[in-house]
Amino acid sequence: MARFKWVGLALLLLMGWSFVGDSAAETGLRIQIVGSTTVLPVVSHAAQQFMASSNTRILVNAGGSGVGIFSAAQGRADIGMASREISSNEKKRFKNSDLKTHSVGLDAVACMVSSEIYQSGVRLLTRAQIAKIYMGKITNWKEVGGPDKKIVVIDKEHHRGTRHVFMRYVFGNATQRTPGTILVTGSNNEEQTKIAQSDSAIGMLSFAWINEDVRAVIIQDQNGKFAPTLKAVQSGRYPIMRELSLITRGEPKGKIKAFIDFVKGPEGQKSVVENGYIPVGVETSKP
Repeated sequence: MARFKWVGLALLLLMGWSFVGDSAAETGLRIQIVGSTTVLPVVSHAAQQFMASSNTRILVNAGGSGVGIFSAAQGRADIGMASREISSNEKKRFKNSDLKTHSVGLDAVACMVSSEIYQSGVRLLTRAQIAKIYMGKITNWKEVGGPDKKIVVIDKEHHRGTRHVFMRYVFGNATQRTPGTILVTGSNNEEQTKIAQSDSAIGMLSFAWINEDVRAVIIQDQNGKFAPTLKAVQSGRYPIMRELSLITRGEPKGKIKAFIDFVKGPEGQKSVVENGYIPVGVETSKP
C-alpha cells in the first residue's frame, strides 16, 4: 500500500510548524487542532484546502489520540484528532465536557516486522505468539520459524490510539503492560523508521505506513487467518479496525463545524482515500 501522500506536510507539523492563511491573520479567526498522528495527514491536507477559501487560520499539531481527547475536553484545542474510541476512564474523567465524536474515516492496524524478518519467511504470526513476544516469553525469531536473531520489540507510548487498538486485540486490554518491550516510540513516522532501521524488529502501525521496508504479517486467531489488505478491511473480516475521528467539546458551531463538514465532504474524503484509509459512508460487511 502506498505511503502517505502528504507525509512531508505531516512531518513539518510534527516539528512544530503551522500554516497561516494571510487574511486570517487580520481577522483573528483561528481553529486549533491537536492529536492523532494517524489522522494528522488527512486533517493537514484538508486544512490547507479550507484555508485557501476561508478567512480562517488553522493550526494543526500532533501528540497522539490521548492528547487530542484531553485537549478537546479541557478546551485547550477546538478539535481533537483520535484514532481510537474515547475510553471509559476518559468518559468518566471528562463527563462534564460533553465530548462529541465525528467520524471521518476507517483504518486498520497491522503487526509489522522488519523487511529482513519478512523475507526470511516470517509471514504469519498467531495472536498468541504476538502476545508472548510482547510479554517477553518469546525472545528469538527462531522460536516462530525465523532466523536466530533476538527480537527487537517496539511498543508505542501508552496514550497512542494505535497502541490501544492493537493491545485490545492481542490481550483484550488496551492498556496492557508489555515487559518484553525494548523500545517505545511515539508517532507513526518514528515507529516506521525504527522498524525499518532494524533487521529484527516487530511493531504496530496503521495500514497506510506499510512499505517495502516495514512489512505486515498475516494474523491468525481462533477465527482464521487475516491478511493485511484493504480488501480484508472492506469486507469487515480484518480484526484490528478503528474509526478515525475528530472530537469536539459539545456540538461544533461556526467555522469549527464548517471545517468538520469539509473533512467529511467530497474533498476531505478524497484525502482520506489518498492516505490509504476508507472514507465514511463506505460500509464494511462481515461474511
